[in-house]
Amino acid sequence: MSKPIIDTTFENKDFSEQKLPSKEYDNCIFINCNFSNTDMSVVSFLECRFDTCNFNKTLNKKTSFQEVIFYSCKMLGMNFSSCSDFLFQVEFDHCHMDYTSFYDFPIKNTLFNHCSLKEVDFTAANISGSILNECNLYGAIFDNTIAEKTDFKSAINYTIDPERNKIRKARFNISGVLGLLSKYDLEIEL
Repeated sequence: MSKPIIDTTFENKDFSEQKLPSKEYDNCIFINCNFSNTDMSVVSFLECRFDTCNFNKTLNKKTSFQEVIFYSCKMLGMNFSSCSDFLFQVEFDHCHMDYTSFYDFPIKNTLFNHCSLKEVDFTAANISGSILNECNLYGAIFDNTIAEKTDFKSAINYTIDPERNKIRKARFNISGVLGLLSKYDLEIEL
């Protein structure tokens, strides 16, 4: 990699349809930037913040996200399973992440705060210790997912089969328990 970019703010930049150079971005802020159809492969982001950015159809093969915050970002269909898992640590706040994939990816202890996670693929992912605060999980796929000690208390619209996933010590509220029993086609009154 070439010389790192440190303590830089990028505002209203259009990176779409480009290949970002294989660089390290350290403590950088990206505000209202467009990364749609951008190739971010083999790029490292350390202690960076993305605020109101568009990541639709972004290619991120071996991209490194370490201590990165995504705030109010549009990330439809982003494939995190191709990222580097080395020291991977992210936080998602008010992000639109429908159709995103975390297939077979370790995202332990991750905060998802007020995110739309419709039809997100968590198949074989390890989301242990994560918090899904006020998240909509309509149609999200949980299959062979490790979700031990995960906080689902304020999440909505999820369906999780306890026989096909590891959910030991996960936290749910009473209305959310229905999402654990849906496969049994029960009629439950609250």
